[in-house]
Amino acid sequence: MANLKEIRNRISSVSSTMQITSAMKMVSAAKLKKAQDAITAMRPYSNKLTELLQSLSATLDEDNGSKFADQRDVNKVLIVAISSNRGLAGAFNSNIIKQVNILLGDTYKSKDVSIITIGKKVNDAFSKSGNVIANKSEVFDDLTFDNVAEIAQMIMDKFIEGEFDKVELVYNSFKNAATQIVMTEQFLPIVPVESDDKQPNLDYIFEPSKQEIVETLIPKSLKTQLFKGIRDSFASEHGARMTAMHKATDNATELRDQLKLTYNKARQAAITNEILEIVGGAEALNN
Repeated sequence: MANLKEIRNRISSVSSTMQITSAMKMVSAAKLKKAQDAITAMRPYSNKLTELLQSLSATLDEDNGSKFADQRDVNKVLIVAISSNRGLAGAFNSNIIKQVNILLGDTYKSKDVSIITIGKKVNDAFSKSGNVIANKSEVFDDLTFDNVAEIAQMIMDKFIEGEFDKVELVYNSFKNAATQIVMTEQFLPIVPVESDDKQPNLDYIFEPSKQEIVETLIPKSLKTQLFKGIRDSFASEHGARMTAMHKATDNATELRDQLKLTYNKARQAAITNEILEIVGGAEALNN
């Protein structure tokens, strides 16, 4: 059994760790509330805008279709992988790395695949692979629509110039504080909505023309889609970290209680030994 000083040092160390994890949990909980409100408010707008533009794109003929909906033979693929800049968030980052590896080694095994990383953790994982063409982790230092729009514009320009035939987003979608869903979402080309005969044909009057509306709104829609993905990942990160730190605090509390029990047993055993030595010494003197 370890001596009392060693046990006291371990109790002190575990207590300090518990204080740190508890503080990190509270910080993540505070940040999660703000991030959750932001993504919850943004999702309906983003989803409706995407749905509207997909429907409009599907009604345009092939000659007048959007350049962002150009369907090509897929030879060159760009993966935009979104993680976090910091760890201590459970499986949050490892799930993204695992999904990107599946795309590299399975889905697009025979394709020319490039990666744009948003988040230091995913960049560290793939920076030595030779697939990373850009790292945009600094966007989390000032997460605004304008900063994300610059990244989206760069991706759109590369697609139009023919550098890539398909662009995929890989990120964690926020469901709740304990659950994050890894999403692989096609960013480009835009996938037109298949016509449904059951849906009534609505007679819209477009001003200006339908073509002009689509060409004007699609870039904004794509920028919003990327911003939503990063916002989703940002909220998921704080949810995952809050959950991980909650579990770490519980484990530290349990370990501290076990160490205290061990300490009390060792202390009791030491006192008992001292009493036995005193009694034994007294009896020896009497004899």
